[in-house]
Amino acid sequence: MKQFKGRVITPGEVTAEAVVTTEGFNTLASFQNALQFGDKEVKCGDQNNKDLYGKSMLGKALCLPQTIGSTTGGLVLYCACALGKNPACMLFSNPIDSLAAAGAVLADVWVDGVSMPVVDSLGDEFLNYVKDGMKITIKADGIVEVG
Repeated sequence: MKQFKGRVITPGEVTAEAVVTTEGFNTLASFQNALQFGDKEVKCGDQNNKDLYGKSMLGKALCLPQTIGSTTGGLVLYCACALGKNPACMLFSNPIDSLAAAGAVLADVWVDGVSMPVVDSLGDEFLNYVKDGMKITIKADGIVEVG
């Protein structure tokens, strides 16, 4: 088991299975099928993301470098949480962008009964180490255990 230390954006503790992308994560394209067309498995709909396309993100530890795309990204994350179609957590190797941070914080504050811990600045070593299917545990202090 290996540990990484990041910055807590939204608090929480969770253990989940990793899904990993080394590419930028287009929030709208990835969640569009789940939010607009009723995909209950919340499969990534971004055809340009070869790492995640077609994989379920529901209840997973979403490991990514950063988000990309339009200014709707924060709203999309908030809506995914409000509808119970969110990952268990989001783990960024880079510092989080303001849009993704806004969506995560709004969901944390406004959506009762939903927790989606977010940790950023975990570093390139984290993203190089973690693989799909690995068990991820987030501690309240921003320690992320991968094993």
